[in-house]
Amino acid sequence: MRLAVVIVSYNVRAYLAQCLRSVEAASAGIEVETWVVDNASTDDSVAYVRRHFPHVRLVANTANVGFSRANNQAIRASQSDLVLLLNPDTLVGRDTLRRCIEWFATHPQTGAVGVAMHGADGRFALESRRGLPTPWTAFCKMSGLGALFPRSRRFGRYHMRYLDPAQPAAIEVVSGAFMMVRREALAKVGLLDERFFMYGEDIDLSYRIERGGYALHYLPLPILHYRGESTKKTSYRYVQTFYNAMLIFYNKHFAGRHPLLSLFVKVAVVASGGLAFALQQLRRVGRLFRSGRTDMVFFGSAAAIEGVRRVAAEAGMRVRCFEATPQTHPQGHLAVGGAFNTVGYDLDAWPAAHVLELLRRRPGPTLATWQSGTLILPTAVFHAL
Repeated sequence: MRLAVVIVSYNVRAYLAQCLRSVEAASAGIEVETWVVDNASTDDSVAYVRRHFPHVRLVANTANVGFSRANNQAIRASQSDLVLLLNPDTLVGRDTLRRCIEWFATHPQTGAVGVAMHGADGRFALESRRGLPTPWTAFCKMSGLGALFPRSRRFGRYHMRYLDPAQPAAIEVVSGAFMMVRREALAKVGLLDERFFMYGEDIDLSYRIERGGYALHYLPLPILHYRGESTKKTSYRYVQTFYNAMLIFYNKHFAGRHPLLSLFVKVAVVASGGLAFALQQLRRVGRLFRSGRTDMVFFGSAAAIEGVRRVAAEAGMRVRCFEATPQTHPQGHLAVGGAFNTVGYDLDAWPAAHVLELLRRRPGPTLATWQSGTLILPTAVFHAL
């Protein structure tokens, strides 16, 4: 089966480069066409992709048209049996694409699949499996009942924590960070709804695919969602954008049956936004009492170590370096004693899939990656060259 990988990018050049390299490594033996739709980035992303990834099919928008519309541009232009919507801040596991394709080939009623996403600290992301935010499920999430009873099938359906993350499972919502869809299903139910500028479009599409008679599945195959858990998910702007997207979804599918739901969601926007603002202020105060120094262990080539040490000195980070490859030190940071906050790997020497597996085996430290003269952390990018 042919696969089109669609990546929508906006001012994330360093992360995009890593993502594209991981897709290349995971595409061995698979018929894949890769698309990047750039939403008018100002960080030289378009020129960079043209220069370093000439085989990638590039759509360079002159304005930020949003996530849904940008994905639809590539979906319409691509020729494939399957379409993968993939965030640029991800690293794909070595066998993840191949095994997803195999699932579609042997499960003809599957319309879309999602996978096991891991944050930059290696921990399993709850967004990997979600239930449809029906009025009751949404109430449980926003009221805190889901957090109080996370493994309850009645109260904790939004994140489905009662499911075993090591086993495939039927789910109701596939995350747009990694959403592989059968084109036949898209032809039947339609593409992404472009009223969703950002957030919510994956919930809407999942709902329509299921209503179209197709199944949605979670597969325990790993990807790293690098920045997804650490960007703006506690900011007021994120909260407002996310809940407003939920409002579009509810008005589209449930408004007639639940007229009071819109009011409830609006109240949730204000309450959650106020909490997010308070947390922001607490973090700012906390930073005043921290030294700003980060302990990192780093594995890579001699040239990478030289660059990382230069960046670390400028950023005020303490770093302990090991000139190592997967062949000489296959256990990486698993074999290092003592406490450290950050673990860094030279992706010019260490395959992304190997790094992801090590993080999954010892979650906790935050990942930093070095590639082509750039050190990438979840919240910052440092250029040594």
